[in-house]
Amino acid sequence: MLMFSPFGGSIEGMSGQKAMTIRLSAEQADQLETVASVENQPVSDVIRAAIASHIETVSKDEKFQEGLRERIARARGLLR
Repeated sequence: MLMFSPFGGSIEGMSGQKAMTIRLSAEQADQLETVASVENQPVSDVIRAAIASHIETVSKDEKFQEGLRERIARARGLLR
């Protein structure tokens, strides 16, 4: 379960899930609440679905894959 803290930062949940805080413009917040209401879903479910969709899309992008390979290579270099 994704929880949002009004104080910022993140909190590790009991179930191994991580709570995170996001800041939205008033317009984005209103739009998000409207979408959630129309879809009869909690706002947190709509956010999780959007994040999952974004991760799936980005992970298929070749430029992202190239950047990921470069980051992994740099990290490996630090371990030597």
